[in-house]
This record gives sequence, C-alpha cells and structure tokens, in this order.
Amino acid sequence: MGKKQIQDAIEKVVSNGQKAFIPYIMAGDPGLENLKDQLLFLQEAGATAVELGIPFSDPVADGPTIQEAGKRALESGTTLKKVLETLKLCRGDIHIPVVLMTYINPVFKYGLQRFFKDSEEAGVDGLIIPDVPLEQRPLIEANMNQTDLALIQLVTLTSPIERIERLAKASEGFLYAVTVTGITGARSAVSEKLESFLYTLKKHSSVPVLAGFGISTPEQVKEVASLGDGVIVGSRIVDLLHQGKREDIRQLIQAAANTEVNVD
Repeated sequence: MGKKQIQDAIEKVVSNGQKAFIPYIMAGDPGLENLKDQLLFLQEAGATAVELGIPFSDPVADGPTIQEAGKRALESGTTLKKVLETLKLCRGDIHIPVVLMTYINPVFKYGLQRFFKDSEEAGVDGLIIPDVPLEQRPLIEANMNQTDLALIQLVTLTSPIERIERLAKASEGFLYAVTVTGITGARSAVSEKLESFLYTLKKHSSVPVLAGFGISTPEQVKEVASLGDGVIVGSRIVDLLHQGKREDIRQLIQAAANTEVNVD
C-alpha cells in the first residue's frame, strides 16, 4: 500500500478507457460501526479509491454538508485514533486505496511520528491536509518520509503558473484540482475556466489529475471527468449516504466509467 497504489489504481482505470471516481465520506457519520459497510459498498459500486474525512471542529475548507457530517461524527464519539483503529480492522476486506483527509490540528494533537506510523499500519495510502500549504510541508516531511504515504497537493483556479508547476512536481498519487473558488459543496454549474485549467495541469503533472469541489450530478461528473483523469465527489456523496440513496451513488460512479475520453 502507499503512493504508488493510488497512482496505479487511477492509471489502470484510465488505461481501460474510463475515468477515475473517488468518493469522499466522513468517517463516523453516523457512527464508526458503519465504516466497513460504507467502504465495502463504495468498493463494490466501482469507486477507484475512497477519500476518508476525519471530523474536526473547525473545518475551514468544508461547506455546510460536510460540516454537518463532521458534527454528527463527533457527536457519535469519533476520534482520529478510533478511525485508524477501525480502518485497520477492516482493511483486509478493502482492496482499493484509502486517502485520509484531515486538518493538521488533529495530527499535531495525535503526535506527528505516531500519526504517520499508525496511518500506514492502518492501511492508509495517502493524505490530503488542506491547511498545510507547500511552504509548510517541512513541518511534517521528516516523519512522513519514513512512510510510503502519498501527500496529495491541492491546486486552485487562481494559482499562478509558477505555483502550479511547483504543486504538480510535489504532488504524489494524484494532483487535486479544485474546480471552484471557495469551500466544498454541490453547485449547479461548472466553471467556464475549467477546461483550460485542467489542460494546464495535465501538461505540467507527472501524476494523474483529478478534479473536485462542487460536482454533484452524473452530467457534471461526465463533463469534468472528460477534461482530466477523473473526479472527486464529496458533499453529494455525503448527502446521499445520509439519505440512504445508494443507487444514486452508483449512478455517479457509473457516469465516470461511461465518460467519453476527450481527445484533443
């Protein structure tokens, strides 16, 4: 498990003429006893990997849907330690990569060295830490480099080309293209700037480019996925899981599998 597994999983899907689909779920929503079932469902439904959120009391990058999911998870007693313990117990049945999305505060509280060691032992393949920008990567690098965990970088529509080049070079597993300016959440339309943005990222990145934030319908999945290597869907997945609408989740995943490859 590790950074190569994430990249290999995405590239395998793309080489088969499809697009990668990574759903985001909040660990512990509505309780950690449901985590294994949720992961098994997403694996069976065709997800390429899963982004697993750690609930946090001050989630600055998250919109209302994920904030509410985080509150429900915290109220059910979910902690980073319990998430890793639960994941470790069920990881043998989960054969797709797992990417942990956490803010840095819970990591510092847990202890850097212990966090990276326990994450790797739990079967985590990669990390997204949105409040650790590239410039602050040295804060975690020494401990992270003792593991095979991928640190996935986020790049935004407003990033200048010099920063895009640096982020593309630094990202492991895949490069996360943020398709909107602002917090997470479902939106009704996709930015007109997206095509040129993803084209630029693909040109500079040696790892796959996946787009996320604001993608909520099968049509948007197809539209955005056709421009890159795949999509990440968060708020809509969290909503649908909460509402028990698993068939709608299957339709989103299937939309990525059925996306026509955009040949320039």
